[in-house]
Amino acid sequence: MSGNRRLTAAAAAVAAISVLATACTGQSGGAAADDPDKDVTLNLWHGWSAPSEVKAIEANIARFEKAHPNIKVKVTGNMTDDKINQALRAGGDKAPDVVSSFTTDSVGKFCNSGAFADLNPFLHKSGVDKTKVFPKTLLEYTQFNGNQCTLPLLNDAYGLVYNKDAFKAAGITEPPKTWSQFAEYAQRLTKPNGDSYDQLGVMPTFHGYETTPVRLAAQWSPTYFGADGTSNLAKDPAFANMLTAQKDLVAKLGGYERLEKFRSTFGDEWSAEHPFHKGQVAMQVDGEWRAAMAKEAGVTFEMGTAPLPVPDDQLADYGKGYLSGTVMGIAAGSRKQNASWELVRYMTTDTEAVVAFANAIHNVPSTLAALESPDLEVTPEFKTFLDIARHPKSNTTPARADGGTYQLTFQDFAYAVEKGDVTDIPAGLAKTGRQIDTDIAKAK
Repeated sequence: MSGNRRLTAAAAAVAAISVLATACTGQSGGAAADDPDKDVTLNLWHGWSAPSEVKAIEANIARFEKAHPNIKVKVTGNMTDDKINQALRAGGDKAPDVVSSFTTDSVGKFCNSGAFADLNPFLHKSGVDKTKVFPKTLLEYTQFNGNQCTLPLLNDAYGLVYNKDAFKAAGITEPPKTWSQFAEYAQRLTKPNGDSYDQLGVMPTFHGYETTPVRLAAQWSPTYFGADGTSNLAKDPAFANMLTAQKDLVAKLGGYERLEKFRSTFGDEWSAEHPFHKGQVAMQVDGEWRAAMAKEAGVTFEMGTAPLPVPDDQLADYGKGYLSGTVMGIAAGSRKQNASWELVRYMTTDTEAVVAFANAIHNVPSTLAALESPDLEVTPEFKTFLDIARHPKSNTTPARADGGTYQLTFQDFAYAVEKGDVTDIPAGLAKTGRQIDTDIAKAK
């Protein structure tokens, strides 16, 4: 599950990544002069830390080293973007040559600051047509203003995980496809108990783990920025419509304070005590890893997965969802960029490597070939997320020079809306949009 630490660390990473372009004085793209056929040791830094994840990385590295006996890879795991930032600034032999980051929100800064090398020249001289290798949406979140400073390394798709036993008890025979069905089912599945709940249909508040503003907004197919590059929050009705629908669902399920009090009883998102595992919620907005985690936790009920519902007037687009993922790039200050490219190319484009990694950590593959590979282990629950990843209307949040700051600004506004601190949503979106434009102008 690549999504966990990336998501929980996103806010910290946005603040931390401030690598100055002047600190990145290495070679660039086609100008890299090192000989990839000479003996060399590369430093690879990544963020995974769970034993199964680390084992999966090491297995891929072993396969790479067997195919490239002159290249040795020194792997350092559990690295945050903050630590990466500090090392890139310092430079030297101990700094990473190749980096894998969970924080796609940081790509705009990685590219804009010059911290990572543009991979377009490497792709070109290797004869790799990125548009034929990677899904379009994944290319969107791994580049900025034409600078392909990262490539996708596995993919996360977000959908709905639900308790089939609870559905059956409530007389519900299939997952909701529209938002109105979702709201209806959430109420039917809710079992109040005084000022708390024996079971909640879904936790609709934006602090409910993966139920974030951008995940829900994706179902409305929003446009975050206009053609002129300025914030589109006030102009695109998708944002106001999503916030209004979410706030209405919060009210129908008992109100913000009551829901937040119940949420305080939830176990850790990445433990066996997750509220979905414990039957505290019947539906959960989540990534492709949740069903496998629930099975590992020993749940006794039957599970189902489905795409998230869409607005009632977008039923034809049902099946879409929010996409994100892990990214991989080459440090601009590295003196071993050609050798580093061999590693990046293998990890991100080799079908066997991508499929093996996806199978090991229950993530969605990040190449078109891997998505169709017969070696990909596909359970019925997992297939849902593969279909979401393939859906032409699935979308993501665009890269910007301020990294993901604009998303955090929007998120803070969404928090205020659901709490009831904002009564005029259109006016609030206009003000939030102006703040985003100011932040991005300062970051350039």
